Amino acid sequence: MNEREKPRPVYTDSGIEVDPVYTTARVEDSPLPGTFPFTRGIHPDMYRERLWTMRQYAGFGTPQETNKRFHYLLDQGQTGLSVAFDLPTQMGHDSDANIAAGEVGRVGVAIDSIEDMKTLFEGIPLGEVSTSMTINSTAAILLALYVAVADEQGVERNLLGGTLQNDILKEYIARGTYIYPVEESLRLTTDIISFCREELPNWNPISISGYHIREAGATAPQELAFTLANGLEYIARAVEAGLDINAFAPRLSFFFAAHNDLFEEVAKFRAARRLWATLLRQHYEASDNSCRLRFHTQTGGSTLSAQQALNNIIRVTIQALSATLGGSQSLHTNGYDEALALPTKEAAKLALRTQQIIASESGITRTVDPLGGSYYVEALTDQIESAAVNYLDTIEELGGASKAIEYMVQEIQTAAYKVQLDVESGQREIVGVNVHAEEDEALSIEKPAYEVLEQEQIARLKTHKERRIDGTIREQLEGVRATARGNANLMPRLISSVKAGVTLGELSDVLRSEWGVYDG
Repeated sequence: MNEREKPRPVYTDSGIEVDPVYTTARVEDSPLPGTFPFTRGIHPDMYRERLWTMRQYAGFGTPQETNKRFHYLLDQGQTGLSVAFDLPTQMGHDSDANIAAGEVGRVGVAIDSIEDMKTLFEGIPLGEVSTSMTINSTAAILLALYVAVADEQGVERNLLGGTLQNDILKEYIARGTYIYPVEESLRLTTDIISFCREELPNWNPISISGYHIREAGATAPQELAFTLANGLEYIARAVEAGLDINAFAPRLSFFFAAHNDLFEEVAKFRAARRLWATLLRQHYEASDNSCRLRFHTQTGGSTLSAQQALNNIIRVTIQALSATLGGSQSLHTNGYDEALALPTKEAAKLALRTQQIIASESGITRTVDPLGGSYYVEALTDQIESAAVNYLDTIEELGGASKAIEYMVQEIQTAAYKVQLDVESGQREIVGVNVHAEEDEALSIEKPAYEVLEQEQIARLKTHKERRIDGTIREQLEGVRATARGNANLMPRLISSVKAGVTLGELSDVLRSEWGVYDG
């Protein structure tokens, strides 16, 4: 065969070269599911024993509107709640702040005060539901509000179950909803981990998020490496603060993306478990329970196309299969219309039904790690792990994740640029976008009247502030300021403040005035 006849190389989405056929697999030394290093799953029976939690992400407009969506999804068979917050809430601004104008309730629910949090969970007993909250810079305040509402409902704190994203490092690396400088933000993270260890033993104090890293353009090995690097940083901070790793590490959770390359994604999840377990055993001699990597998955928002939007139903199905074949503990499936707007009720229900059909009809739950032993998947697992280790070595040389932010940003930007070039050149085919494209009738998407919702939210906030006792508010804010200047855990002070009626924006502003803001 001459040079011109040589077949063109084939690569995964992350650039790993794929052989035409695989004939050997390293399976003889692969421990069984439920045993260290958990490559094949963290439980011996996985989904035969218990299905993944179907946790659809929801939140828009006001607490009243989001509460209606929560009840609807629970009625449709959803098994856990997941809250999306609007940008002002994420950035520590009340809805009446000038900077919040035009953004209130647009990409999630607006939460300003304890009254909003009570409305958000009206009719939902917090001791009987697992709640995930996607919030980072203001995570401590949102957790304080949640605990305050639970206290008011009479729910014992040890009965509260759920997850707080609380992963600030990935905000500096990939997403941008940071407020405070790195060290002060990490202090808040450590305070939350310590508080949950003492007060909320069934709560996951952090969800270390590779999802947003991947959505920013990272490859699968980069998503894995940068996420685990951030996890190691959080562990190091908690250990430095005097916490026993085996007392808090079992409650750490992770959050990954699922994209379209089915086998690469499955291999990524398997490699994540094995590598995390190996790192914790090597660095900390952690127990098996601490080494188990538990993770939530969300299908890839960046993979959805506005063109031929119904094609997204198939994309989401493939991605959901990769998450479940890869052993995810919980899953959100995107609505097919999310490239155009917040998902409609119909799209949200179809996304949930996708999970339910996979669980009930596909047969993948009948055995553990059904792709284990696949020559191809085993090879990809090894290759992704090896590539991730190389990134981790570089990050360690730079002094850890908090010192390697710029390095990770640059690596992601380079990877994202390459993908864009590949799409524009047609080397990476996207059906309905650069292949099989056609004149597409725009879907008719029902959109809330955001301007009306915003004014309603501001009016409720005004009423809330008018009912407060000014002297009590000033006293609470000075208490937060004093605690921020010292080393005591901020969580008890934040809880007492929100119970007194202090708003999210007021608490955030006090911390801004004490700590300053991150300027990159």
